[in-house]
Formats: sequence, structure tokens, C-alpha cells
Amino acid sequence: MKTDVQKLTAADGPEQYARAAALLRAGEVVAMPTETVYGLAANAYDGAAVKKIFEAKGRPQDNPLIVHIASFDELAPLTAGVPAAAERLAARFWPGPLTMVLPKSDKIPDVVTAGLSTVAVRCPSHPVANRLIREAGVPLAAPSANLSGKPSPTRAEHVIRDMNGRVPLILDGGPCEEGVESTVLLLASDVPRVLRPGNVTVDQLRGVLGRVDVDDAVLHPLANGAEAASPGMKYKHYSPDAEIIIVRGDYRDFVAYVNAAACDGTWAMVFEGEGEGLAVPYMIWGNDDYRSMSRRLFDDLRSLDEKGARRCFVRCPETDNSDNLAVLNRLLRAAAFRVVDV
Repeated sequence: MKTDVQKLTAADGPEQYARAAALLRAGEVVAMPTETVYGLAANAYDGAAVKKIFEAKGRPQDNPLIVHIASFDELAPLTAGVPAAAERLAARFWPGPLTMVLPKSDKIPDVVTAGLSTVAVRCPSHPVANRLIREAGVPLAAPSANLSGKPSPTRAEHVIRDMNGRVPLILDGGPCEEGVESTVLLLASDVPRVLRPGNVTVDQLRGVLGRVDVDDAVLHPLANGAEAASPGMKYKHYSPDAEIIIVRGDYRDFVAYVNAAACDGTWAMVFEGEGEGLAVPYMIWGNDDYRSMSRRLFDDLRSLDEKGARRCFVRCPETDNSDNLAVLNRLLRAAAFRVVDV
């Protein structure tokens, strides 16, 4: 398959969006930018089109997808009912990086939800994604536009690397602002529960809803045999070819541990202002605040493979800071939960 790449902005006219919209209506897959990461989109009402997403990614079909809409008014047809909590959340966070999981309507094919009775829905704030949904005239099922298990793409170049020859069109809308996937909140339960953390934080959600729980699988492996109720709940995810090992402790102990364990192909990922004393090459992946870390994490994980790294020791963000939950969750899965305390 020949893959075309098209730069697209919100200022472009309908004619610039016409090809992508037509492909989506015809049952094809299009890679699009969002404010979180790039997504691989297909008509959410077309089960055959959605199957092409799984084929392009090499993604297991027991992993549900998120449906993207352009406005809150488009939510009701996808669900068996819109609760007041969803209205309050949408008023505060939509368009934006929050996904709500609700009982699904019969219009949503089972392939979208991995056979679950719920559907995950969000309204992206990226102007290209939002405009594309409107031009296509259908909701778009869209997981991240990477090969299954690899770090999510935050730039069009990442998508091209993974999806060239697998999809007909990649839309280049520039780098993603958020850098990690959306927060996923289950509303189809007595108490709202975060299934996947993102840059809409637990504290922000509690400010709107009151009590909000955090699923145990956010910081621990999914139990054997348990269903993944949200994307990103699998044991290993977001991972480069290089082995990732999280090291928890102060910087001096980190340096001593890494230098003692160093061998050919060893790298380190440290915070801004660090690096002194390391006997291995290193990358700066943030300044220990969750926004800077989330913007750089996937970019840096992908860079490790480009640099030929075989193993990378990563400085652990503060675990008692709830704002770090999203980056900690992604790191744990990228490392397959390998954490060393020093």
C-alpha cells in the first residue's frame, strides 16, 4: 500500500480535508493528530473499517478503542444514556484529553469495544482532529497510531516510521501538545474510577465529581484473565526495543547503580540539571514536573531505538505526587514493571 503524507491545519479549507474525510467515509484508515498523541482513525460505525485499525497496528482485538466526537451533542447516540456526571465533566474538560466510559448503544460494533458493554468516548481539542470528525460526518474510533506495544507517536515522523505502507494517508498536524494519552474515566459504575491516568488529573476530576477512585491496574499489572476495560491497561505497553528499567532513589545512588551496571548499549534518562557523574550517555526527559515529562516521554523512548540503546535506566518521578500518575503509569508499562530501589 502506498502511504501519502499531508500537512493539514485548522485554517485549511474543506477542499484540503476532502480526501481524508472521503477515505474515512469509504471505510479506510487515516492517521490524524490529536492534542494527546497521533491516532489511527476509522468510522466507528463501520466494523470492517475498524478491523483495519487492528490489522495496521498488529493490535490484539481484546483491547478496546476510544471513539472520538466533535462536540458533546454527538455523545448521546453512542451510549445507552448520558448521566449528569458526564454533562458536568464535558462542561469542564471537553474538548480536551478526557475519555468517558459509558454503557454503549447498539450503534457501536463490538469490535470497537472488544465485546464490552461499555464504550469509551472523548472530544479532542486538536483543531485538525476536531475538524476532520466534522468533515467526515461520523464518529472516529482511534487508538494511538503506532505498532502495537511501541511508544505512542507524538510527531508525524513517528507515525510514518510505524505506519508507512500500512495506511493510505497520514495527516501531519505538528507535534502533540499533551504528549500522553487521555485520562480514561469509567462512569458505568457506582463510583467513577480512573482506568488510565492522563493530563486531566485525579484531583481535577474530584473537583467536579467528588469521590473518584483509581483502578488498581493503573500502577500494577492487570490481573491474569482480567478484561482490559480501557486502552493502555495491558501488562507491557509503550515500550521501545531497548530494555527499560526504572530506578527509584536519590540521584547519587542512581549514578552509582547505573555506572556499576553499565555495559555496551546502556543509556540513562535523567531530569534537567542532572547527568554529572554518569559513565553512560543520557537524555534529559523533563524537570521533574509532570507536564514537561509527559511532553518528552514517548519522544525520548523512541529516540533510544534510534540511538541503538539496548538498555536504559530511567529516573523515577516522585511517586507520592498524584500529578505524576500519568507518566508513572506509562513508564511502568514501558518497563514491564521492572523497578529497582537504590
